Amino acid sequence: MLRPGHGVALLTLALLIFGVVMVNSAGLLVGASVPNVTYDSVFLGAPMQHAMLAVAAMALGTMIPLRRFEAARGWRSPAPWLLLGSVLLLLLVWAPIGITMNASSRWLEVGGVRFQASEFAKWTLPFFLAWFLTRPAIKVERPIRGLLPSILVIGLVTGLIAIEDFGTAFLVGCVSLVLLLGAGARLWHLLTLAPLALVALVVGIIAEPYRVTRLMTYLDPWADPEGDGWHIIESMRAISGGGVMGRGLGAGEQKFDLTSDTTDFIFSIICEELGMVGAALVIAAFIGLMLCGLAIICDRREGGDGREHRSEPFVRLLGLGVILTIGLQAFFNILVTTALVPTKGIALPLISRGGTGWILTAFCLGLVIAIERGRTRARACSTEPTPSDSLSRSPVATTGEPVEAMSL
Repeated sequence: MLRPGHGVALLTLALLIFGVVMVNSAGLLVGASVPNVTYDSVFLGAPMQHAMLAVAAMALGTMIPLRRFEAARGWRSPAPWLLLGSVLLLLLVWAPIGITMNASSRWLEVGGVRFQASEFAKWTLPFFLAWFLTRPAIKVERPIRGLLPSILVIGLVTGLIAIEDFGTAFLVGCVSLVLLLGAGARLWHLLTLAPLALVALVVGIIAEPYRVTRLMTYLDPWADPEGDGWHIIESMRAISGGGVMGRGLGAGEQKFDLTSDTTDFIFSIICEELGMVGAALVIAAFIGLMLCGLAIICDRREGGDGREHRSEPFVRLLGLGVILTIGLQAFFNILVTTALVPTKGIALPLISRGGTGWILTAFCLGLVIAIERGRTRARACSTEPTPSDSLSRSPVATTGEPVEAMSL
């Protein structure tokens, strides 16, 4: 019988395979002396290698004993160390190992491996919050003893991310606020911080001229169709050109004009080549992934007798953080490509090209599966008779027939 964890694994595999296909299709070059898309590039190229590593990372994540992290206190838990490591990586983007691309310093390169520091912070902050908010001494419903320290940590991490990656910072901030509410924070306490958050949002936009330009372009992309409005216009052309069934895999035309066709705007290429049907299937896959994850988080059964298991606040908040991060990221990416919000550099999870993003996302989905696996083992242990139980059963009770006494 399929369980929600099986659904998470199967949908993750499906999205990764689809991502490999679409990255190769969107990256197709016409007129090159040597074809850049071949059987070797599809089955042995970098996207397939990253997908295989992502599958291995998901398998590794399913074996993590999450309940041990819940019991760990202070610096014996990996949560504070992971948060400190993420903050250090965010600071290192301005060091010599940092790489500037497209006027942004977001990447680090260590040992020939290039990755975005914000990707680690995007996943470690929910992990830390899930651990921190479930400490016995933390009372998140009280402003001083729980809410204020959490807000300071969230502000520090999102602020460092927002310096170079405003879209990811907004995503991380939204997920963190929902986790605070899930941990028991009072809504009116958070609403009192809304003016401060609004001011930070406005300052973050006007601090960089290109963010103001993107906002104005969103309001009227046709004001500069050959410049700042180019991506939005080409994205809308790709979506409208696909129709219902699409032009066919690899037959898209707008990918030759979109510079971010394999990353931020890959959903536009999906719409053009596979049409509304393909886009609907992708959206359905993400919705199914979210529903399977929520089914794991909301499951309260312990055994066949219908009893509830322990509240497990840590694993529930962690699972909620993972599901929210993937769901909101996919939602924001689709909004960007359909010109419903200003353009931001937010990738489509498990589909847009990116080795670090695929591997970390798959690993965190493996943690969601690990929640269900841990409960399954607990249920199996609770239903198995212990030796003391078997010895205490009388022969009459087990067989229904009297047994003669044994003589020594």
